[in-house]
Amino acid sequence: MEFSGIEKLSLVDYDNKLSCILFFAGCNFRCPFCQNGGLVLKPIEQPIIPFEQILDYLKERKNVLDAVVISGGEPTLMPDLKEKIIKIKKLGYLVKLDTNGTHPEIVKDLYNNGLIDYVAMDIKNSEDKYSLTIRAENLHIEKIKETIDFLKRSGIGYEFRTTMMLEFHDMKSMEGIEKLIGNANKLFLQKYIDSDNCIAHGFHAVPEEEAIKFRDYLRKFVKQVDLRGY
Repeated sequence: MEFSGIEKLSLVDYDNKLSCILFFAGCNFRCPFCQNGGLVLKPIEQPIIPFEQILDYLKERKNVLDAVVISGGEPTLMPDLKEKIIKIKKLGYLVKLDTNGTHPEIVKDLYNNGLIDYVAMDIKNSEDKYSLTIRAENLHIEKIKETIDFLKRSGIGYEFRTTMMLEFHDMKSMEGIEKLIGNANKLFLQKYIDSDNCIAHGFHAVPEEEAIKFRDYLRKFVKQVDLRGY
């Protein structure tokens, strides 16, 4: 299976690293705030980028780029993800994985084989609001909890991140998020932005003053909490 998108240079997706972002089409969630709606809702209509073409680009940019970010969609749904990362790692790149955490067995396998260097995992909401937020049936929250616990114990570099919407997130949400990730290393509270690529529209960002309250509350339980986009 091939990737469907590439951002050839990013200065912000991997801290202090110049990176290239690869996008997989397909996801098991339908979060209304997702900025990659086409990849999620219409995966079979997305372009196909031959992986050899991507490898050629990475070979050419070895002295410029530091890392490859694998995003989506949900990249752990890619059947040959491991094989592709092996080829990327052979070129000497750091690899960051963006994931919703629903496939802990894949995250563990990649880590145990030295194939990922950093993980960014989305924490959508408190447990009682998760299904509402992701707009998907058959939520396996225990799988998500398993990935959270693994990242916290593994020693890998990681961050959790929550995109906040006024309609979905309040202080009770933050209390629930604390129960899910308490004592984690890092959490980013991200500002919702309504763009043409979002899955749904008509929602609103949490005002900055509220976001600051959420940040200050969570700083009691998480080692580093910062706002992103405010």
